Amino acid sequence: MSGNSKKGWRVVAAGTTINLALGVLYAWSIFKGAIKASIEKGGPDAFKWDLSSINDPYALCCLTFAFAMIVAGKCQDKIGPAKTALIGGILVGAVFSLMAYSNSYAAWVTGFGVLAGAGFGFGYSAATPPALKWFSPSKTGLIAGIVVAGFGLAPVYIAPLSSWLLGAFGIQKSMLVLAAAFTIIVCGLSFFVVNPPAGYVPAEPTDPGPVAKLNASKQVTNATVSEILRNYKFYVLWAAFFIGSGAGLMVIGSVAGLAKKSMGPMAFVAVAIMALGNAAGRVVAGILSDKIGRRATLFIMLSFQAVLMFAAIPVVGANNAVLLVILATFIGFNYGSNLCLFPSFAKDYWGTKNYGLNYGALFTAWGVGGFVMGKVSEMLNAQPGGLSKSFVLAGTFLAAGAALTVFLADLKPATTADEVPSQWKEFWAEFMLGAKVFAGFETPVAHSQRVSAKA
Repeated sequence: MSGNSKKGWRVVAAGTTINLALGVLYAWSIFKGAIKASIEKGGPDAFKWDLSSINDPYALCCLTFAFAMIVAGKCQDKIGPAKTALIGGILVGAVFSLMAYSNSYAAWVTGFGVLAGAGFGFGYSAATPPALKWFSPSKTGLIAGIVVAGFGLAPVYIAPLSSWLLGAFGIQKSMLVLAAAFTIIVCGLSFFVVNPPAGYVPAEPTDPGPVAKLNASKQVTNATVSEILRNYKFYVLWAAFFIGSGAGLMVIGSVAGLAKKSMGPMAFVAVAIMALGNAAGRVVAGILSDKIGRRATLFIMLSFQAVLMFAAIPVVGANNAVLLVILATFIGFNYGSNLCLFPSFAKDYWGTKNYGLNYGALFTAWGVGGFVMGKVSEMLNAQPGGLSKSFVLAGTFLAAGAALTVFLADLKPATTADEVPSQWKEFWAEFMLGAKVFAGFETPVAHSQRVSAKA
């Protein structure tokens, strides 16, 4: 392994660990229960909030996180990922420290909802871009999957850790502990998330595979955000990301409550296993997309997620703990794939020069999708049979999202001897190539010989 390769993997490790620390966002579900208990218990030091507003800081945090990615992405492109991650670490650490000294609704909405949300955006935006720049395009999916897997894996440790902190220190002292840990980890590792030197060209594998060769043959662009906003593919990707993330977050937010009905106090097991599925989906989808193509992988994941949503209706009704855990794991797996595929699409289509800002603009779909689908789900769940309606709605949207992937195919220029260009035909040709590669019927040598013969 070369020195540059080792340094690249150090950047990957640092970015993954930063995302693991960013998972402190998931501690909200634990602290929400403690805040509710404080409100109901009352007393001079109790949280005097309206019960209906308990989730407001988290909902606002997710929206701020998503839109802060635009500013943070621009910052990452201009001053580098290390300084951007450092800003995120300092901001979240400071805000968590301040919240340790106040239990007012306004302080928590402003602190956790706005300032911490912005800090999460700065930290998250700085983790993936530098890691991708150290490796060849044939490893884009793998590297993106590994780095973002840290965020998906975070609930496995953050849920039991937060529960222990609450029991040992109470709400506000726990915030101090998390503030210190977050600041030390993120700020310390920020100095390791660095871009490669100017002019660096990552080494290409000897046989990257026919799909990777196909992608490598396409013209490399370094688009600006104004250019991508004038390209229809941005809006197709945004809509697909909105659907995939929104449907996944809708279920993730409900799993704990659903699991309690059949698993009682062991419901956390379902949440932890779902987190493992979430993290695994990011890595597996990344590897698969490098092998069979990004569009084919997205089509498969959205279609599979649609089927799972419709399957969830009888599974939830059966109240079977084993089936619920299996269902939650696969839904988490498919949701996680979105967080790997879309940053990879951003690099494929728009290059690395303005990657932070471009992906930040695309990432707004994650925040808006989670917010909108969550609100719609809450409205439907308040009605008789509302849970089934939520799954039907999510499944229908996901099927539509899978159909949208056809419009991501590139049209070849028409000649007098050709038929009229069709995105469906182009999508299908690439999809079948990916299927043959996956099944082992297509090798780099065979594909090259076939292309040469046609030429």
